[in-house]
Amino acid sequence: MNLVLNEEERILRRGAQEYFNERLPVSALRKLRDDDDANGFDSAAWREMADMGWAGVLLPEEHGGAAFGYKGLGQVLEAAGRTLAASPLVSTALVGAPLVLAAGSAKQHAALLPAVAAGDCVLALALDEQSRHAPSTIATRATSDGGGYRLTGSKTFVLDAHVADHLIVVARTAGDANATDGLTLFLVPQDSRGVEVARMRLVDSRNAARVTLHDVALGADAVLGPVDEAWPLLERVLDGARAGLAAEMLGTAQEAFERTVAYLKLREQFGVAIGSFQALKHRAALMFCELELTRSAVLAALDALDGGHEDVAALASLAKCKACETLELVTSEAVQLHGGIGMTDAEEIGLFLKRARVAQQTFGDAAFHRQRYADLQGL
Repeated sequence: MNLVLNEEERILRRGAQEYFNERLPVSALRKLRDDDDANGFDSAAWREMADMGWAGVLLPEEHGGAAFGYKGLGQVLEAAGRTLAASPLVSTALVGAPLVLAAGSAKQHAALLPAVAAGDCVLALALDEQSRHAPSTIATRATSDGGGYRLTGSKTFVLDAHVADHLIVVARTAGDANATDGLTLFLVPQDSRGVEVARMRLVDSRNAARVTLHDVALGADAVLGPVDEAWPLLERVLDGARAGLAAEMLGTAQEAFERTVAYLKLREQFGVAIGSFQALKHRAALMFCELELTRSAVLAALDALDGGHEDVAALASLAKCKACETLELVTSEAVQLHGGIGMTDAEEIGLFLKRARVAQQTFGDAAFHRQRYADLQGL
């Protein structure tokens, strides 16, 4: 397993860091929030990312992609996490595009993937139906209707749903509500009759929505992948999403840590920098060690995804669990060590904590992945 970046990945990492620092700093997210921006992200910036190949970084060149793999996308996501950049990278490049690639037909590939790579199409996975991540707990039903289907149900916390061109809806075509068998994926145009999308106001100012499906009529060509057998494909893409989001969370934690260390060197008490206090040094040292452990876990998961290793699921859960724990530690410590100013909206460090709390829940929190890891190990 390779935990070291190659030259191309290092170049991509540097380029991504420079882009997000200059084009989408933390102040850009604050402006989106304060302006109550209708899209929730900078459309021009998203087009620029697509031009650099990031929208299609997981797609093969035949579909207009860059074929850079999860390890490459992880570097972009980590850089985005450092500036809290809002974009469809997670919903579309990390989740939607690889799901269409894995499950779609040649016709569906041709219709969607080049548009995704060009930045002209945003995808949103409509999966969870509860307040906590439970990917196999699906009550949304798809019933046969002549040659097509009708979908009825609701989804929550659907990333970028209100700006998506297509929703990828996970619906039950057979089986009980908690069974992994009997699940089917459907491509649903967001403007389809019977689709109701209500944007949610989350604490991190990022895009999410509730999606309600009122007897939505679809043709047979809306089915994405095999009927009743979506779970293996879905689980594989979700593992990629967990590892990729862990990379973004690593970037957020790293930036919060570096800002905190800089503040400890600047803030004085009793005539000396508070960073000279031994107790605070110990707290900073603990954060540093946890960040390094998290980086290793994230790189291992990304490398396993690219290599098709058998332990992908376990490594993805390990990475997401560790990222959740580290990000909670670092952002909580960051706000506390900044003192009173850290609790105000005038200081950006609070925005890192808000993003952390949402990212921790997305695609499963630490408790979810500890249990999943134990189950995978047969414990």
